[in-house]
Amino acid sequence: MPDLALRSLGGAAVWTNDDLFAEVENLITPAPAEYRPSTFGHRGQIYDGWETRRRRPPAGSAPGAPTGGDQAIVRLGVPGIIHGVVVDTSWFVGNYPPSVSVEAATVAGHPSADEVAQTAQWQTIVERSEVGGDRPNPFAVESKDLFTHVRLSIYPDGGVARLRVHGRGVPEPALLGHGSFDLAALENGGMITDCSNMFYGSPNNLLMPGRARSMGEGWETSRRRDDGNDWVQVRLADEGVPGLVELDTSYFLGNAPGAARVQGRNGDGEWFDVLEHTVLQPDTRHRFVIDGVGPMTEARVDIYPDGGMARFRLFGALTDTGRAEVDRRWSSGDN
Repeated sequence: MPDLALRSLGGAAVWTNDDLFAEVENLITPAPAEYRPSTFGHRGQIYDGWETRRRRPPAGSAPGAPTGGDQAIVRLGVPGIIHGVVVDTSWFVGNYPPSVSVEAATVAGHPSADEVAQTAQWQTIVERSEVGGDRPNPFAVESKDLFTHVRLSIYPDGGVARLRVHGRGVPEPALLGHGSFDLAALENGGMITDCSNMFYGSPNNLLMPGRARSMGEGWETSRRRDDGNDWVQVRLADEGVPGLVELDTSYFLGNAPGAARVQGRNGDGEWFDVLEHTVLQPDTRHRFVIDGVGPMTEARVDIYPDGGMARFRLFGALTDTGRAEVDRRWSSGDN
């Protein structure tokens, strides 16, 4: 599932009580954490993550007195139902926190960081748990409620490289019906469900917001040496009727697909053509008007025979059934 907290999806680290050694914003950087030895700044070794100072008991406390913990709040790029969290301590070996917990909250509108920190009603989604250093620490989340913010607590202090919050986005009902709607976008609840090959790039990149800025921000497969072709399957935000398909091969020059085909289906029904087998050009944003296609809940993009694509868009409108389902998810969190 996509990481709803990514900076490139609109996530933001909005508050922390301490990030003296390494900035809290690093928690949501899309790329894996890096480490360069002997790179010291004024405050010590430079880490690609979030690192707090060493906590000390208040003056006059008895030996071994509790010191509390440090916290960071992240606003999700897309509100959604969280299915799993990864607290990644990569490169933190002698300075990782022994235990962590994660809470989540739903805060409407555009609150300030202080408003979130002081007024949010937090629900624990990961109980306080031990973690290891220099590794990803994954946790399943059972709650089916919809959340907009998460709060990571570390005990008592230390460093975390990345916080990943995997789930499915849910569009805000009040924003629907006011312009074009991308049925496949991650930020609207679209999600990759299957893929033939992702050797060079994740298929989730196809559904990210905005234009790709390099070939590395798209989906690319290895070179095929057989008679088959590569493909990716997308669960749409919900039932909708498409009106325009966009297949963007920007930055893919010598490795763009030669052609593509887009199909759709509704529920478990039969696949039907949305866009028939069509020749593609390298480094080009292709857009095709779609007429006469019925409601669909899934899309499949076949590329021939292999290669890379920057973005896939499927603009259209939710049906009444699809809109009602989005309303239900937002109100109940039942996904």
